[in-house]
Amino acid sequence: MVHLIKWLYPGMKMKRWLLLFAIGVLLVSFGAALALNYEYLGRAEEAIFQFVYTHVGSYQYGLTITIGIFIIIIGALLMLYATRSIIRSIIAVLIPDRTERIVDMIFQERKLGKGPVVTVIGGGHGLSVLLRGIKSATSNISAVVTVADDGGSSGRLREELGIIPPGDLRNCLVALADTEPLMEKLFQYRFKGETTLAGHSFGNLFIAAMNEVTGDMETALKESSKVLAVKGRVIPASKEYVRLDAIMTDGTVVEGESQIPEAHKKIRRVELFPKKVSAVPAALEAIENADAIILGPGSLYTSIMPNLLVEGVAKALKNSKAIKIYICNVMTQPGETDNYSASEHAKAILEHTGRGAIDYVLVNSAPVPEKFCEEIGATPVEVDEDKINALGCGLIKADLISDTDAGRHDPDKLCKAVLKIIYDMSPKFKG
Repeated sequence: MVHLIKWLYPGMKMKRWLLLFAIGVLLVSFGAALALNYEYLGRAEEAIFQFVYTHVGSYQYGLTITIGIFIIIIGALLMLYATRSIIRSIIAVLIPDRTERIVDMIFQERKLGKGPVVTVIGGGHGLSVLLRGIKSATSNISAVVTVADDGGSSGRLREELGIIPPGDLRNCLVALADTEPLMEKLFQYRFKGETTLAGHSFGNLFIAAMNEVTGDMETALKESSKVLAVKGRVIPASKEYVRLDAIMTDGTVVEGESQIPEAHKKIRRVELFPKKVSAVPAALEAIENADAIILGPGSLYTSIMPNLLVEGVAKALKNSKAIKIYICNVMTQPGETDNYSASEHAKAILEHTGRGAIDYVLVNSAPVPEKFCEEIGATPVEVDEDKINALGCGLIKADLISDTDAGRHDPDKLCKAVLKIIYDMSPKFKG
């Protein structure tokens, strides 16, 4: 009964069709009554009157109305059940093994479709953590992902096939996927052994193959999204072959994203080579049309910055009317942000983009166990509120860390904190 009532929930877009179906039934009934000269309708009415008179002893108009309403309710339930059964029969062919929760799927889809339009910018593990959480609140998600990765499986495919690295793109697809656990395991599976496939993940190979078939990485991601039933879009910041270089404070230059943390030197700034790299139009469109733009979490210089250096991205970010949130990392990153405070993270972004790229800095307020810090050789990011405010940014604190991995963000906590900022601070939702 509960599942039947769900078909009538607001936003399901079913009531209008059930009403139309009911009107059709009434018209058919009325037409049949006219065609049969009221003969059968009259007999049914007489039988009801006779039943009432026999069992009650006298004619009661109110009781007849009650019987009529009861018949209407029974008819409406039969119509609803029949409609549901028809839909389930169709879905059983189109989506096997999922008919039992079709009403929940529709309700969830309608609900998520009304969520805020969110564009996230970054890469690496941190971005996928955010996406896993926020997909439970909205399906209007666009992930603009870095293409500067040159290490591991992604780096090998980039060199051998001349494609943009698929690793971060794969992680975002899987994070946004609404698919079976086995499919997620398959996309994240990494080949072992001594063969030429060793070290490659199946998902990277799948995206690379899809790129060869479709002839375009953006199209390949769209088609891959269908396979994984992705909620939202995954968009590369650029489709051009780029390299990320870091200029250190001592004047030396380190070439390649994977080599920057290995240098263990303080970074002054990072640059793309070539310097002028065209953005994917869909990425700029996603930034322009967003209700909220989120930077991070993730490696400051090697995951977030490469996106902002793509031509047009920083300008679109600053010009956007969306609320702009930077999610600061919980821990410093050895070789990249050693001893960085929260304000230094935000300052580095503003130095590369200019003022107006960040409205709020979201930081973790929960304590990180000292034992954990010793194990990974990093320290919790210091929150220096006055210096953050001096940059023209608001500071928001929340418990963001995972209960099982104290150095990383928890997807659900992160989603809750981000949505609170959006709904509390965005003019669109405040009014």
